Amino acid sequence: MSKTYAGARLRRLREERRMSQAELARVLGISPSYLNQMEHDSRPLTVPVLLRLTETFGVDPGFFSERDTTRLLADLREALAREITAARVSASDLVELASRLPAVAQVLLDLGRRNQALTEDLTGVAEGRDTGRGAARSPHEEIRDFFYRRQNYLHDTDLAAEHLAEEIGIRPGEVVQALTDRLTAAHGIYLSADTGDHLHRYDEGTRTLHLSSRLRPGQRAFRMATQIALLEYGDALDRQAAEDFEPGSPAHCLARIGIANYFAAALILPYGAFHAAAEEVRYDIERLTDRYGLGYETVCHRLSTLQRPRLRGVPFSFVRVDRAGNMSKRQSATGFHFSRAGGTCPLWNLYEAFAAPGRIHVQVTEMPDGQRYLWTARAVTRHRGGWGEPGKTFAIGLGCEIRHAHRLVYSDGLDLTNASAATPIGMGCRLCDRLDCPQRAAPPLGHPLHINQNASTFVPYPVKTDRA
Repeated sequence: MSKTYAGARLRRLREERRMSQAELARVLGISPSYLNQMEHDSRPLTVPVLLRLTETFGVDPGFFSERDTTRLLADLREALAREITAARVSASDLVELASRLPAVAQVLLDLGRRNQALTEDLTGVAEGRDTGRGAARSPHEEIRDFFYRRQNYLHDTDLAAEHLAEEIGIRPGEVVQALTDRLTAAHGIYLSADTGDHLHRYDEGTRTLHLSSRLRPGQRAFRMATQIALLEYGDALDRQAAEDFEPGSPAHCLARIGIANYFAAALILPYGAFHAAAEEVRYDIERLTDRYGLGYETVCHRLSTLQRPRLRGVPFSFVRVDRAGNMSKRQSATGFHFSRAGGTCPLWNLYEAFAAPGRIHVQVTEMPDGQRYLWTARAVTRHRGGWGEPGKTFAIGLGCEIRHAHRLVYSDGLDLTNASAATPIGMGCRLCDRLDCPQRAAPPLGHPLHINQNASTFVPYPVKTDRA
């Protein structure tokens, strides 16, 4: 059994309760010196002490368990790239900060991002550009971070949707009818076909939900379920959105919609049944889309939310990008780090997917920190339906850490133990530590370039080294 060291969390919990070491030691039945050693990680937390702590403070034992700091550590490396390069901060310092003082690390990240936004605004003013305060973070970016911080799982919302699904009888093949009956019986709302530009439009005055005739059954079901969430769980949506955003602000309104969309996915794909189906088919996305009659993106996004305690699925990262590399969706239940600047890595199989739409591409990747992942990618295209009307095409990526890859059907035939077979990718060219990458599209941040008019290299941006 591994030893549990959680001194910083223990000390913070004690200080939040305004207890001295002597008082807590007396409650736990140990000496103050023993407690002091545990708070400074000189001794591990024993099982008897853990049990008394959970009883005393009313917390789950998992509160003191070792936490995955990969995501937080990657954020710190990005925010402090210049300081690391200048040797003001070492990699081991960041590991220590992320593992022992995660709350302090998060405050440091927030301050760094705020400073970055202000710097960009001042630069814009100096150059005669009207950027506006905070232009670096739009409400949509704030919503992505809202779900990112929660590892793309909303426990209470998921439970409420599953309970409603059981109440109204959600089953594969019968979803649209069950939702129609709920809207009519509980809310007096009727459905109408809409031939205009709206995919859906709810008219509160006539209590009519207009759905585009171009929507497929699965898309109709999703929008009907979203409307039910807004009607029946509006107060809960307000409370959850207000956890991070000022009520009435654009971010608060978008958060309500985002949480309602989460509820809709959890309603038409109830957690227990969907988790069992995913495990049964080894997360075969195409078989799940056939079984539930839903789109590829919807199923992938729902797979990335299966993180219910005691019934967890594979922890996935979900991403949606266009041909230009713009990332319009990014959510993660893992430590995978999505760059906030500098674009995505061109060696990622997401971009291969555009060359062969409809086919699932599989790739084993390795990040600069040595973490390896199994990624699936597929391009999806949406059209309005008319000839000559422009559509939109995205690549949908779903990835998990290599230690979970054997649970996926996509790992069959792959040598998951061979690290040299992994494709080396990074967080984006500006922040990537792979200085010898020939695909680099921008100079690496914090590294002086080696410029020589009498020589050229295969690497587009050679940096200065001791040898150079």
